[in-house]
Amino acid sequence: MAAGEDTSHILSGLTNQLPDRDPEETAEWVESLDALIREQGTERAQYIMRSLLQRAGAQSVGVPMVTTTDYVNTIPVDQEAPFPGNEEYERRYRAYMRWNAAVMVHRAQRPDIAVGGHISTYAGAATLYEVGFNHFFRGKDHPGGGDQVFFQGHASPGMYARAFMEGRLSEEDLDGFRQEKSREGHALSSYPHPRLMPQFWEFPTVSMGIGPMNAIYQAQSNRYLHNRGLKDTSDQQVWAFLGDGEMDEPESRGLLQLAANENLDNLNFVINCNLQRLDGPVRGNGKIMQELEAFFRGAGWNVIKVVWGREWDDLLTRDTDGSLVKIMNETPDGDYQTYKAESGGFVREHFFGKDPRTKDLVADLTDDQIWNLKRGGHDYRKVYAAYKAATEFKGKPTVILAKTVKGYGLGPHFEGRNATHQMKKLTLDDLKKFRDHLRIPVSDEQLEKDPYRPPYYHPGTDAPEIQYMMERRAALGGSVPERRSKHAEITLPEAKSYEVAKRGSGKQQAATTMAFVRLLKDLMRDKNFGKHIAPIIPDEARTFGMDAFFPTAKIYNPKGQNYLSVDRDLVLAYKESPAGQLIHPGINEAGAVAAFTAAGTAYATHGVPLVPVYVFYSMFGFQRTGDAFWAAADQMTRGFIIGATAGRTTLTGEGLQHADGHSPLLASTNPAVVTYDPAYGYEMGHIIRDGLERMYGPDSTDKNLMYYLTVYNEPIVQPAEPEELDVEGVIKGIYLLQPAKIDGPRTQLLASGVSVPWALEAQRILAEDWSVSADVWSVTSWNELRRDGLAAEEEAFLNPEQPARVPFVTRQLEGATGPVVAVSDYMKAVPDQIRQFIPNEYATLGADGFGFSDTRAAARRFFKNDTHSIVVRALEMLARRGEVDAQAPVKAIEKYRLHNVNAGTTGNAGGEA
Repeated sequence: MAAGEDTSHILSGLTNQLPDRDPEETAEWVESLDALIREQGTERAQYIMRSLLQRAGAQSVGVPMVTTTDYVNTIPVDQEAPFPGNEEYERRYRAYMRWNAAVMVHRAQRPDIAVGGHISTYAGAATLYEVGFNHFFRGKDHPGGGDQVFFQGHASPGMYARAFMEGRLSEEDLDGFRQEKSREGHALSSYPHPRLMPQFWEFPTVSMGIGPMNAIYQAQSNRYLHNRGLKDTSDQQVWAFLGDGEMDEPESRGLLQLAANENLDNLNFVINCNLQRLDGPVRGNGKIMQELEAFFRGAGWNVIKVVWGREWDDLLTRDTDGSLVKIMNETPDGDYQTYKAESGGFVREHFFGKDPRTKDLVADLTDDQIWNLKRGGHDYRKVYAAYKAATEFKGKPTVILAKTVKGYGLGPHFEGRNATHQMKKLTLDDLKKFRDHLRIPVSDEQLEKDPYRPPYYHPGTDAPEIQYMMERRAALGGSVPERRSKHAEITLPEAKSYEVAKRGSGKQQAATTMAFVRLLKDLMRDKNFGKHIAPIIPDEARTFGMDAFFPTAKIYNPKGQNYLSVDRDLVLAYKESPAGQLIHPGINEAGAVAAFTAAGTAYATHGVPLVPVYVFYSMFGFQRTGDAFWAAADQMTRGFIIGATAGRTTLTGEGLQHADGHSPLLASTNPAVVTYDPAYGYEMGHIIRDGLERMYGPDSTDKNLMYYLTVYNEPIVQPAEPEELDVEGVIKGIYLLQPAKIDGPRTQLLASGVSVPWALEAQRILAEDWSVSADVWSVTSWNELRRDGLAAEEEAFLNPEQPARVPFVTRQLEGATGPVVAVSDYMKAVPDQIRQFIPNEYATLGADGFGFSDTRAAARRFFKNDTHSIVVRALEMLARRGEVDAQAPVKAIEKYRLHNVNAGTTGNAGGEA
């Protein structure tokens, strides 16, 4: 039943609001349906029922869509695809893997190590995975190109156990589980982490909710590559293995509509419905499988439930009056969990005993037989039929809801217990019972010798079941998971593609956002490189001036544009196309980062390099989706992140929720993100060229980077590139933009991004009004200067016998005398990052606190990071040194009315891009 309904028989939801005016006629219709099923099978009955429902709708007969079905398997027994494998062989090595996975975690929890791990998830999901490994998951060498499989993070021990059986990992490797530095060379990461195991894992999934989201956009990215003619992905499937508790994450369900809208029938969700979260039942009083069925079906997905194993088939066939199905429908998940923590006798009394008719159904079964009535997710025949139906279904994505028991086979201390997720080791008695259940040829003596180190088991490569296993993987294209980073050659842009950034804007004003857009447009026109760019814009393209891309690059839509566009007569008309280059996720930053991740890892997933350029609005990047960017870094995504309309004071009327004063700090927490705050277009040109060289150049040593550039919407005259530009300084984070023009008491003004023109104006005022000599430095990256400084400190710390390397910012400022005033349109902590590497007296100005709506001049005067605040701060520091008149700061505050928010003059009005 869907959430919120009572526990009445599920079918009564269709009829309980209507009177039955002719029960005899009703019975005749029901008998006719029963006869049809008996004589022609369920498939014919399905067609007739759908035809009747369709006709009823056409005749305005109010029949609601059925979003949930009975609590039974979706695929009728007579429509199940026959299982093609060797059941005995598969059962054997599945048992070996379940043993080795549990033993690996158990050994990692011995007293001298105690690094933990998760036993129960894989124990319950082994069948779901093994049916896939044996019959569905295609490897990289498959002629179709291979599948992408998002493994449930907590089930990682099972993937390691299979890799051990395949000879990919050794016992020493298994003993390196969760010991990534102390067992370097034989270490296994806790969960699927591509950055930690770059030849093994492809997709990080254990930050729950990100796996489902990324799987959806991976399926879209596959179609994007195909429709743009970059790679044939038509025979590739995306599989995402998820937990039912994980589906409560907003990200897990929030993007289902994309998969349905784009008919992503290359996508399969497999939800391991063990009815448990980390601490207890997912829905103790409800039914999570029914809830998810309704949710996915309502979102437009094909839904397949795998509730019961084959042992139930006979009981359900004999349930002619529906009493068993009624109990199945009405029993809440909390009871189902309890049944699996009890016994067959308990199930007989408390489940079947609810109705005399169902109790009679199992009268001939022993308690052991009742206990062995399996759930569907543990029956490889039922799971195989579901997977085959999913891969053959066309027009919709498919979700398979498979009912399992968490900790299946681990014994009464583990199975179905609330605490099973946190249980990391087995007692000696647990080990023996688990061994017996799996029929592992390990003796009591071996287990008793050292209960903390039970042996792994492998029957040898010559064992027939192992040979069968290896043959299955060979037929499917090799081992899974596997990550390959070798990709097709990419020709980087020609020098002329960057000329637009060098030229400046002449007499026109242009914000750095527009300077960036012009540069991007020329890069996309590059005949060799342009096709590799994947622009991603979540519904702010017009704000950023990127609507110019619509008629030429076009917006990606696999269905094209099947409507008459309202702006079709405009030069910049909205144009959608299956071969469109722009990815336009809508008002959907989470989806945009997922699309960014899929595109930015296509070099490894598909061997086809794409360079995603994700342009987002203000702070709705790192603040909203920081966890997804962390996963993108784990997946070794490469690309550009553009924080447009950046800064706390540039958005004027937008206010508190939009005014970004801290994203560079958030970005600094991600080791893979290289952050820049450029002031001018020519700076951006060099930064982007450097980013492309580092991501795809032949001489790069660390390619797996994401470049984050903050750009602004305040129009200024973009200067042409200076002839003697310090390009190294631009790339490394600081260069001397404009030396002082007079002699006098000296000060240094460091500024970034939109605040550089303020510093230049402060330089002029200091000279004209106070005879102070100020050098102006453009700081393109506070973050990178800090990283370099910390690296220099670390090198000195670990190599005291060597001369200490001087940080880059310290070298740049060598010989620059006088106090330093550092300013940005971010909170003071951003420029404060480099304080320890500045030998001079150092002060920071910024925009601390919440943003608000007002003019730029008023906002900057309020935060005291405007031009006149720079002047006053420099004068105060010089006055303390006795280099200017002690009253100069007071006079300056009065002269510029620094306390009057209406007296600010810094910046200009207007400019959306």
